[in-house]
Amino acid sequence: METTATIRGEIVAFLQNHHMTINQFARISGINSGTLSNILNGNRPMSMHQLDRITDAMGLEEGYFYDLYIPECIFHATPDWRRLGPFLLRCAELGKLDCLHRAARMTLENISYAPMLFDMAEALFNEDKHKAAALLYESVAECEKFQYSERLALCKYRLFVIGLGENQEDNLQAAVYFEPYIDRLDDMYQLDACHKLINLNVSLQRWDKIEALGKLMGKKAGIQYQQNRSTLRTYELSERPIIFYILYSYLIQAYMYQERGDYDNAFYYVSLYEKPDWIENPSNEELLIMEQFKEWAEANRYMYGLMSGQPNALNPYVDYVDSREDEIFLALCNILIAANRYQLHIDHILDRYKEHLVYKTQQNQLGKVSDQVTLNRYTRLLAELGIYYINSKQFDRGLAYILDSLEYSIRTKSDNGMLRCMGIFEQFRHFSSEDTQRRYTELVQDVQKLSVYAWSPQVQN
Repeated sequence: METTATIRGEIVAFLQNHHMTINQFARISGINSGTLSNILNGNRPMSMHQLDRITDAMGLEEGYFYDLYIPECIFHATPDWRRLGPFLLRCAELGKLDCLHRAARMTLENISYAPMLFDMAEALFNEDKHKAAALLYESVAECEKFQYSERLALCKYRLFVIGLGENQEDNLQAAVYFEPYIDRLDDMYQLDACHKLINLNVSLQRWDKIEALGKLMGKKAGIQYQQNRSTLRTYELSERPIIFYILYSYLIQAYMYQERGDYDNAFYYVSLYEKPDWIENPSNEELLIMEQFKEWAEANRYMYGLMSGQPNALNPYVDYVDSREDEIFLALCNILIAANRYQLHIDHILDRYKEHLVYKTQQNQLGKVSDQVTLNRYTRLLAELGIYYINSKQFDRGLAYILDSLEYSIRTKSDNGMLRCMGIFEQFRHFSSEDTQRRYTELVQDVQKLSVYAWSPQVQN
């Protein structure tokens, strides 16, 4: 007997094939026989709980009928969130994202579903079910695309956060899509958004964006801090206390001046986040933040001295970070840049901290460092190691590190990284071994597959 393309048809065929009555199946499934009879006769819609019991009683895998449930019991019946909501949750739990997506998309013509879809997306987001949440955020954003609403902006923000990963092209795209919505967010969400965008733009080297976002974050955080202090209000929307964003804005301004070689202004901003005397009656969490920024300030004073051409700052810098495990990786990145800039001999330092020259996620007192920032730093670290050993006439060793950096640049789709590494390798190709040249050829083929391999005199510097 050929089964019909409906859940009811499948159940009827199952009963016939197994010579089973409705009463017998009711006992197996745990559903009242009268309820089951009404479902099969089309007199009563089927709930998710009933569908899952029926599926289990038929010996089928969970979610087997979900594709049929969407048109048959949700949208061809009277629309009802009591059925749609539990269905979307079960799809998320079972990873049946195609069914979740279809069902969510079918709600777009009914704007009344948007608040409920959004609340469910938020719940899934907080449970780290990000793929499922993203599909619901996309549906809400599509439904409200002509609304100038905070909910639309928050959907765009969540999609931006979910979309962040290793691929720099995708990250840039995510940032570009989100940036027009940042000013529609609640001020406290704006602080988190600025912080994440700054970290992303550091890895993308979008200097103008970094500076503008740093100033915006500092201004908004300063206003919020003053308002909260005068009204004794507290906010729970942001991921961190407000003082973090103020101090981080100072750190970013110092970073920007350091990148320009303006160390006088860099030191000035260091002093602003080193001793924030304006913070009144700090909480334990705020004290931890203040302590972390104080440590960063001291480390950065040594680092800025080193970068500005003071070789005597090297040993105090190393001694300072030696007892601070979380700071060693970043310090090595900075020390290598300074060593290559001023021809410093640091073999003893590299040997002392060789276990920190491998990639691993980074932590500090305030939590996990952004993966985008860490990957960008590690890719640069490998390139600087390569340059250091090339300058030391250890060509094959240096070129091996250059190729390691190229491999990470390909992994993250960093155009600047790829071009830099290929330019260095071509310059010293004649010093490389056959094995190293073979590896380089294979990596260049990977670059070509990304359709970004293009030489230009303007970008070879």
